[in-house]
Amino acid sequence: MAYKQCKSGVLAGALLLASGNSESETLLETPAFWLESGQNSVKTAERLTVNNAFAKNVVLFVGDGMGIATITAARILEGQRKPDNRGGEENALSFEAAPYVALAKTYSVNQQTPDSAPTMSAIITGVKTNDGELSVGMQVARREKSANIINTYKVKTLLEQAEEKGLSTGVVSTARLTHATPAACYAHSSERDWESDAQVPAGATVRDIAKQLLEFGYGNGLEVALGGGRGMFLPNTTPDPEDSGKFGGRSDGLDLTQRWLTQYPKSAYVYNKAGFEAVDPKQTEHLLGLFERSHMEYEHDRPNDKGGEPSLTEMTEKAIDILSKNKKGFVLMVEAGRIDHAHHAGNAFRALTETVELSNAVRRALEKTNPKDTLIIVTADHSHTFTIAGYPERGNPIMGLVKQPGETGFAKDSNGLPYATLGYANGPGYRGQNGRPDLSAIDTTHPDFLQEALVPLASETHGAEDVAIFAFGPKAHLFHGVQEQSYIYHVMAHALKFEAGR
Repeated sequence: MAYKQCKSGVLAGALLLASGNSESETLLETPAFWLESGQNSVKTAERLTVNNAFAKNVVLFVGDGMGIATITAARILEGQRKPDNRGGEENALSFEAAPYVALAKTYSVNQQTPDSAPTMSAIITGVKTNDGELSVGMQVARREKSANIINTYKVKTLLEQAEEKGLSTGVVSTARLTHATPAACYAHSSERDWESDAQVPAGATVRDIAKQLLEFGYGNGLEVALGGGRGMFLPNTTPDPEDSGKFGGRSDGLDLTQRWLTQYPKSAYVYNKAGFEAVDPKQTEHLLGLFERSHMEYEHDRPNDKGGEPSLTEMTEKAIDILSKNKKGFVLMVEAGRIDHAHHAGNAFRALTETVELSNAVRRALEKTNPKDTLIIVTADHSHTFTIAGYPERGNPIMGLVKQPGETGFAKDSNGLPYATLGYANGPGYRGQNGRPDLSAIDTTHPDFLQEALVPLASETHGAEDVAIFAFGPKAHLFHGVQEQSYIYHVMAHALKFEAGR
């Protein structure tokens, strides 16, 4: 049995104007349409039943930097790409069908607007901490070199608890596996940037993050680790298998990919799509996939990758196939890491297409798991300064210039220049040195277009507003209202009958 997508009932109340040709029928969103669709939605809500059982499995999806505006714009973009769209606004991403939704407050112990290290630490350990730190308490100073201090104040992650109890675990990301969000699942560090030994300062006894992935000291270790970051696992004397003339980044001579193969029976290491597709989940107990020296390609650019890369959906599917062999259950974290990177670059197109791919991955996970025993959560670690503005008419291209209802031309600012629907409060898309540019002849829908930014910065910053939590399955109803981000962990731990922090 698998999750089935519920329709909102909106189309059930549609009135059609017949013209003798069904292809030319036009949807009329009359008062009757909205009244009937609203009543259908109420009936659907009344039929909701709470699943108060405990969970066997947990799948946590994290859209890195996926704020509310990102979800809205991605929803519209996906809708506008469909042949039967009415404008795109009525579309819904897969996870927006979740019966339970809440908001999470994302601030860290020491910052109003956080980064990914403390936010993911809160999600996966139930404990908020300082910016730049991974799964340690706030007592640890950033860049603390002593492993003894780290060990004193480290806080246990949900994946570590799962391994202790015999469950299988996995981490999937389109970013480097040693990047902050995936790293918080298995590593404890005072500095998120200490991804390989070459980045750890002299005199420090803290292990680098890549090494901690291999030395995951709980149960039989991570069963699945798929993402980017190959350079953090290979020696600086080892040529990269995909990028000619490039080498690994480790200075200690360790080849952690070979170590993975030697320390785990029935294991596999892959670095391209062909190798990935050749992996038989039935015969593989531990799978390491490192598909780029750094982050994986954006979904839009993935088809042009030299070695080929699996999509986030394909990695999610393979991970579930391997992990679900464990009759005791599993915990899987899946990150769409490059939503964040595209926003930092001021590139809305790639941020939104990454979000659509996350929706695809969630849909596949819903299809492959049982709603009776699998808690699926979709959330974000933080937001960005991304905005949707102006008064564009229904169906106006979400990537385009603002065109208001009833107007023949584009809407103009006070200087008589058109402007786009999407923008950023800060970032590399600033063009105001000599006043705003005339965008009339510029293709703002081009994948490489950088949306305008109000404040000039080399990299756009995170935003501090709350982010959404979407939940399906056992104990999903516990997500309600506005919660601390750390609450997400506590629901997952409770659903799995884990004692918090132990």
